[in-house]
Amino acid sequence: MDALVFGKGLVLGIAIAAPLGPIGALCINRTLERGFWAGVAGGLGTALADGVYAALAATGFTALGSSLGFIQLPLQVIGGLFLIYLGLSSLKPRVNVSAAPVAARGLLTTTAATFLLTIANPATILTFAAIFAGLGLAAGQNAGEGDAAGFLLVAGVFLGSLAWWFFLSGVVSLLRSRLPEGFAVLVSRISAFVLVAFGLVALLHALMALL
Repeated sequence: MDALVFGKGLVLGIAIAAPLGPIGALCINRTLERGFWAGVAGGLGTALADGVYAALAATGFTALGSSLGFIQLPLQVIGGLFLIYLGLSSLKPRVNVSAAPVAARGLLTTTAATFLLTIANPATILTFAAIFAGLGLAAGQNAGEGDAAGFLLVAGVFLGSLAWWFFLSGVVSLLRSRLPEGFAVLVSRISAFVLVAFGLVALLHALMALL
């Protein structure tokens, strides 16, 4: 039973991380510019945020949904502006676009950036809360089994999400070494435009909410 719960968490983590969005675009961009570990560092930030939200849902913090509504708008604005900043920064011309060694500080910055971007979407906790409740891990059940199962599911979510980013960064890194340099620049610029587009959409949603 424990293995089954952990397996569900792995699948859930991959399913949540896999759809290509602003984080995926950012990790692809970082992998193309700075190499495999820079892409993984970006994915680590997202996996940590997914783990935080999954842990909150697993421990019965579904009541946070109402309070999150008060901060969702400012977080959406901040996240949108941050995405636009990252996209515009990626569009700046670079003399050398080949993968370069990344210092520990650069890896930590990338991890922090993707963590903040992911955590800035508080609606994610509602998704986890609904899924966890559907899997029989809602608050108020048997404390012993519920806590153990919740821990395994959260661990599975984190590792599943992280595994996806290892896979994505690895594929992009391998392809990059087999393609012309111009292709890497093109993909990097496309991912930058994706970041800007998602940022504009986030700001548009925030504006509509105000109106």
